[in-house]
Amino acid sequence: MLGDDEEEPPPAQLQLQLHVAAAPPLAQMRQLLVSCAEVVGRPDFAEAQRLLSVLSSNCSPCGDSTERLGHQFTRALKLRCSGGFGGFRVSVNGGGSTSRGFSDEDTVVQSSYLSLNQVTPFVRFCQLTANQAILEAIDGHKSIHILDFDIMHGVQWPPLMQALADRYPTPTLRITGTGGELEILRRTGDRLAKFAHSLGLRFQFHPLILLAGEDPVSVIASSVVILPEETLAVNCNHYLHRLLTDRDHLHLFLRRIKSMSPIIVAVAEREANHNHPIFQHRFMEALNHYAAVFDSLEATLPPNSHERFAVEQIWFGKEISDIVAAEGEFRRERHERFRSWDLMMRSSGFSNVQFSPFAVSQAKLLLRLHYPSEGYQLQISNNSLCLGWQNQPLYSVSSWH
Repeated sequence: MLGDDEEEPPPAQLQLQLHVAAAPPLAQMRQLLVSCAEVVGRPDFAEAQRLLSVLSSNCSPCGDSTERLGHQFTRALKLRCSGGFGGFRVSVNGGGSTSRGFSDEDTVVQSSYLSLNQVTPFVRFCQLTANQAILEAIDGHKSIHILDFDIMHGVQWPPLMQALADRYPTPTLRITGTGGELEILRRTGDRLAKFAHSLGLRFQFHPLILLAGEDPVSVIASSVVILPEETLAVNCNHYLHRLLTDRDHLHLFLRRIKSMSPIIVAVAEREANHNHPIFQHRFMEALNHYAAVFDSLEATLPPNSHERFAVEQIWFGKEISDIVAAEGEFRRERHERFRSWDLMMRSSGFSNVQFSPFAVSQAKLLLRLHYPSEGYQLQISNNSLCLGWQNQPLYSVSSWH
């Protein structure tokens, strides 16, 4: 019985507290997060603040995977409440900004990407699988041009360059890499050029500025030149989903790529639907996806790992905040499942290319040698190769012609 000075909680809130208290930790955290997302979606900010207070007291960026996951989603829900459902892009520290320029924050994000590449199989799986598909498609061609959208640090290409250098006769390689910051592109080009020189591989790199929100179709038309003797390969590694703000324009982009007659287009994307127009549906999908991601980090990395902290707090934390807090043109992480990309690629004139047995065996070897956890699983579905954790598909790679 409550004392005279104590306020009795509303019946619905009391029922939620009793139900949550009886649940195991993961289910308890999940129920609280889902309940908070529901009241935020109404919106009922007063009730949301009460639930956010409960969540904050039970989350930690340094706890187990459940607490760390809860911390990121709680931060994202707070940002949504404070930001008025959009009008900003999400920053690393969980705040909102209307700026679209390059800053020290972007450097931190780039650094967290390198950590992601080092401590998880996600990036390497996508890159290795795409590389093998490209290598098989360009076999026997003498002059290769790779158009790589959002090349970042270019860590995908040294293994492919090594493989090309071992071929006889050795082909020439030209890479056009897009990005939003010229200095990063130049440093990437310099590193790749030095590596190519050490291999004796004839190589050229062309940086191409493509800013967020800029029309890639017009940039390609005005700035990308394919020489008559070149064989074109296109790499879209976690790039296409950012164009889903305008589905019609995405189709124009894909048809423009098709008109350039690439011998292959490699596509890597998240196997999740974070582009649902209804906030609660999008939230549930993100919660399921990142719960599996955080569980994989918990199983394979120590709790005090600096790289794990950077990946969770900066890379995945920024994604979660974007999916949960941002709306409209400001939301960039619009992941969709392979079945959506399959429809879009086919409707744009592409045909799916089946992965070779060797490409599949290479992906299996990567996991066995570098990430020997039984939790990681590979699955072939409709000629796409999926990497998942404990029966939860997380990433898909496909190739097209």
